[in-house]
Amino acid sequence: MCGIAGMVNLNGSPIDQGLPRNMIGMLHHRGPDAIGTYTDKHVGMAHARLSIIDLAGGQQPMHNEDKSVWITFNGEIFNYRELRQDLIRKGHTFATQSDTEVIVHLYEEEGEECVRSLNGQWAFAIWDANRQRLFLSRDRLGVRPLFYTITGQTLLFASEIKSILAHPAVTRAIDLQALDQLFTFWVTLQPRTIFKNILELPPGHSLRFEHGKMLVQSYWQPNYPSCVVPMDEQDCADRLLELLADAVKLRLRSDVPVGAYLSGGLDSTVLTALIKRFSDAPLKTFSVTFEDPEFDESAFQKEATDFLKTDHAEIRCSYQDIGRVFPQVIWHTEKPVLRTAPAPLYLLSRLVRDHGYKVVLTGEGSDEMLGGYDIFKEAKIRRFWGAFPESKIRPLLLRRLYPYLQNLQSQSPAYLKAFFHVRQDDLSSPLFSHLPRWELTSKTKMFFSEAVKSELHGGDVYRDLKGLLPSDYLKLDGFSQAQYLETMFLLPGYILSSQGDRMAMAHSVEGRFPFLDHRVVEFAAGIPPRLKMKVLNEKYILKRAVGDLVPLSIKKRAKQPYRAPEAKSFFGGDTGVARHEYVDKLLSANRIQKDGIFNPDSVQNLVGKAQKGQAIGIRDNMALIGILSTQLVIDQFINNFSGRHESGTD
Repeated sequence: MCGIAGMVNLNGSPIDQGLPRNMIGMLHHRGPDAIGTYTDKHVGMAHARLSIIDLAGGQQPMHNEDKSVWITFNGEIFNYRELRQDLIRKGHTFATQSDTEVIVHLYEEEGEECVRSLNGQWAFAIWDANRQRLFLSRDRLGVRPLFYTITGQTLLFASEIKSILAHPAVTRAIDLQALDQLFTFWVTLQPRTIFKNILELPPGHSLRFEHGKMLVQSYWQPNYPSCVVPMDEQDCADRLLELLADAVKLRLRSDVPVGAYLSGGLDSTVLTALIKRFSDAPLKTFSVTFEDPEFDESAFQKEATDFLKTDHAEIRCSYQDIGRVFPQVIWHTEKPVLRTAPAPLYLLSRLVRDHGYKVVLTGEGSDEMLGGYDIFKEAKIRRFWGAFPESKIRPLLLRRLYPYLQNLQSQSPAYLKAFFHVRQDDLSSPLFSHLPRWELTSKTKMFFSEAVKSELHGGDVYRDLKGLLPSDYLKLDGFSQAQYLETMFLLPGYILSSQGDRMAMAHSVEGRFPFLDHRVVEFAAGIPPRLKMKVLNEKYILKRAVGDLVPLSIKKRAKQPYRAPEAKSFFGGDTGVARHEYVDKLLSANRIQKDGIFNPDSVQNLVGKAQKGQAIGIRDNMALIGILSTQLVIDQFINNFSGRHESGTD
């Protein structure tokens, strides 16, 4: 995995050769093995390399034989061997064994349509000198990031926003509308980012800039059928396992050792079992455990490692650890977060790198594709209750669903009905599945300053999101609608970004995701919802498919969402956590007043509760983490950003 950056001067003026190198210098963590640049008249491209395939060759930016096509590429093309052989049969000659060169020749053969032939995870830029065309592309699910902006007469692109901010002509400012979206959906709605005028190329999209005109267009999106097509249960299970096994096999292609994350859950255990099917070499697995037993899954991790006989390493995460690394976490997420969950994953990727590994397979995507999240189960229960609103038994199912939410257990059915949006007008909403989550998150906006509230007055984030839904969305069943919202928004914007690419690449580790092989995704989209969740048994078809590949206890265990300690990581109360200087500094009344995003009095009241160790609920926890991370974004990227600065590791 790598980092890319570059620019095109729209007025044809020559490139300052130092600018691409300075931009890519901000991404050294993504590619510590080599730095390369290319400039030609009004175009500049740069690359930071993490060597995984073709270690001796594959230096970038790379070009074709006559140097008319140049590429800088971040990612892996897993079917590159098959594509290479096909291109050789068509007369193409290769100088390296790299997957990067395959893209160059495939572009020569198929033009912009080449992306449809790729099985992989990528963000790349191609400069076609003959056509004077810049072509950017991002993979189907958004595993790899890609950002761009136009400032003055220059179009800039990069793997991370900090690289774009390193250009001296770029203005640094918070986009309040994006912040409004993030404090509702946990993510900004692409292409918007948290920074004004800096855009993110959405997953499954390409961008062409040619002769002064820019076009962004979709080449792929998941296709959920508007009517359910019956499937034989066993045939469905067999086909799912076949596709998943091949996805794993492809993702083991590497010239360096490949490890795996093993959390003790179903998804990572299945992948680890499949890896062992295709490799006789000892398998290194990695996990994070917690000192706080509320979040710890080490017993299940031990059961999985004993069953699969892997060489396992773990890192134990404390409250203190999370508070200590949180500034580095936000430096890499480049946006506010509402949970501390990325922090343990930052520590986990460091563990991987400390053991000499660059590549890990991990189970992200399974919950979205196969109906594993509690939100799918919750929506099903809510619809079930909505059909019989006077039922006294059905509200109990919602309490059982969230045993770790103590405040929920004592609430009345009337409160639950309002909280979970079981009213008739809610049932007809296209956003029904996510309303409780988003409405709860939106309550954190009460901490915004009056100036910010005034600026946002009249805006409607739900209208913004509805405007991004496909024309056939309303024809989908409720389960598929929920899957679409998770897959197209939270998955690329948070799971694969703040918890995924950014935390792994902070320590130069590449994550690979077999469940996000587009063949698996496309097949899973067509599986009837009743096979994804049988009554309330989540990921039923996956459990049937894997048979005895995993321990029965792991197949039967209830889904445990990945969570991490939050307020206690910064204000320990009786936990003995030392105070961090940056927390007091950034949350002080003077600093809050100066930065202007939040109301100083409201923030001080919240901080006071946390300092006293008083019990605070989900909303206050989200608000505290959201406020602190926003203040860190302002501190690191607005107030104190240097175009040559790199944040140190802990």
